Amino acid sequence: MFKKILIANRGEIAVRVIKTCQRLGIATVAVYSEADADSLAVEMADEAVFIGPPAPGESYLRLDKILEVIEQTGADAVHPGFGFLSENAAFPIALEKIGVAWIGPNVHAIEAMGDKIRSKQLAAKAGVSTIPGADGEIADADTAVAAAKAIGFPVMLKASAGGGGKGMRIARTEQETREGFAAARNEAKTAFGDDRILIEKFIEEPRHIEIQVLGDKHGHVIHLNERECSVQRRNQKVLEEAPSPFLDAKTRAAMGEQAVALSAAVDYDSAGTVEFIVDKDRKFYFLEMNTRLQVEHPVTEMTVQLDLVEQMIRSAAGLPLELTQREVKIKGWAVEARLYAEDPYRGFLPSIGRLKRFVEPKQGPLGEGELRIDAGVREGDEISLFYDPMIAKVIGYGKTREIAIDTLAAALDRLHVEGLQSNAPFLSAVLDEADFRAGRIHTGYIDQHFPDGFHGTAPREGQLAWMVCAAAFVHETFVRRAAQIEGRVTPPPAPGPREWVVLMDGRRFPVEIELGGPGEARVWAPTLAEKQFELKTGWRAGGQLFDGEINGQAFALEFSDRTEGYRLRHRGYSAVALVCSARSAELHLLLPEKEKADTSKLVLSPMPGLVVSIAVEAGQAVKGGEILLVVEAMKMENVIRAEKDGVVKAVSVTPGASVAADETMIEFE
Repeated sequence: MFKKILIANRGEIAVRVIKTCQRLGIATVAVYSEADADSLAVEMADEAVFIGPPAPGESYLRLDKILEVIEQTGADAVHPGFGFLSENAAFPIALEKIGVAWIGPNVHAIEAMGDKIRSKQLAAKAGVSTIPGADGEIADADTAVAAAKAIGFPVMLKASAGGGGKGMRIARTEQETREGFAAARNEAKTAFGDDRILIEKFIEEPRHIEIQVLGDKHGHVIHLNERECSVQRRNQKVLEEAPSPFLDAKTRAAMGEQAVALSAAVDYDSAGTVEFIVDKDRKFYFLEMNTRLQVEHPVTEMTVQLDLVEQMIRSAAGLPLELTQREVKIKGWAVEARLYAEDPYRGFLPSIGRLKRFVEPKQGPLGEGELRIDAGVREGDEISLFYDPMIAKVIGYGKTREIAIDTLAAALDRLHVEGLQSNAPFLSAVLDEADFRAGRIHTGYIDQHFPDGFHGTAPREGQLAWMVCAAAFVHETFVRRAAQIEGRVTPPPAPGPREWVVLMDGRRFPVEIELGGPGEARVWAPTLAEKQFELKTGWRAGGQLFDGEINGQAFALEFSDRTEGYRLRHRGYSAVALVCSARSAELHLLLPEKEKADTSKLVLSPMPGLVVSIAVEAGQAVKGGEILLVVEAMKMENVIRAEKDGVVKAVSVTPGASVAADETMIEFE
């Protein structure tokens, strides 16, 4: 067994690998850029070595620097994680020359499956169902249009060396094909250093289902059942689960057999994933094979009760598989949510910055299920524009799918992120939807259910009651605490009930509240359905979670104390509650709303990022819908278009410039 493993990655996956190594008694080496100098992975590793500036091309993608660290530290094996150099065949080749083990599949498998064009040909040869498409690489936009017409719209343009949703575009017209080809090619070159593009038929409302495979160096390959990853945004997975609520035993077995056949064809000897597109009739087609550990591997680990990182290490050390195909069972259900630093209320744009507060619920039993959180950050860390916006992976597990979903939803209620925006409200809203709970999902689910973007959900009566009671309790507690300060002019309030008005979402909720024992109160709210409430809570001043029981029903709210009022969130509904006297409430409702600044002639950056290109100049007339410029953030290109016809008065940025959120980039006359 290895004595020291270097992790050629960062963030959550580096932490994940370190945890397994610690359990196995193996020393670890972390590499880090300037942006990650104070990261959790650096703190946890036995050794940590600096490798360069924040940009991946100058640090995590520099094979020469990582090889220097291997020599410097004496590491005898390398785990590449996912992304970066994890599927670059040059890495294991270089390691073999210096006698260091690669914790991943053999070079032949990486080269064969890493090229989508070649992998599709190999899949067909191995008897795997494949998607109709053009043979070979697409050289230019004209060729892409011709191929799209021959295949039939809609089509999918995607990077041959791609993964993680990078370098992928759906095109339904000739114009979208031309624009999608250029965008996919640019993203592919930036993310993978390989701008080759292929084109395939896009299957409408498909389900994205993948098979986890595991092989050793003794010719054994098995599959560990499937994961469903159909809930996606911009071709990136948002929610994943195992098993799939759609597959039957016959289809599961057929997909597993094809995944194993393809893996055996390339002598696969590590953990990997064969991805399929599945249509409404359960016909499945090979999509690609990822020759690495997947982001969503925890749902498989929980349902087969196996540590995949450990299995990769064992295989790399030459040990045989610990189980046979017959021994692989499905034990319970797991659902994973990717908690991202992005603003769901602004089109899911990246939200970088410092995590001023990051409070996560305790892992382990939660309700009827079990909670697992894989995070690469902690409170005080900074989310950088140079890397993936993931904060953590939150996984709910239970005997049934319903319990797993409820556990995950309860965990998201108990999360608190402050200093930047997170997609927690959106994730919670999806988990609450009837179609998701019924398993009626596909890769276009988010676009179909949120066609105009996410703007929060309408409050249910129970949510209103929880928030009104919580706000009244917090305010009454603060007022009585303040009354105990010595030297106050106003006398302390008399014991007994007191009246307040809670202003929330433009509505007025009169309440009468009387505090009882610690964490107890009676609340009377005549405008709510139940009117009378018995509240019990463990909340204390300074807490970011307000949980407890109201009339015997358990609940949990994300809570933060603002300069004015209290912000409360439950699932997809959030609001600011202002608690005041009846007279103050009357006056507050009379205050005029602040006029919004006129930005109709300005093009503002929707997010922090880097300007990739500018398509216009001062004095140029443009039509609505025309491309103005492209801004890149967190490895994704965002095309900014003109909202209406106009003439450019000034361009305030240049290619390569950094821009802040809401910074003026272009001004119109």
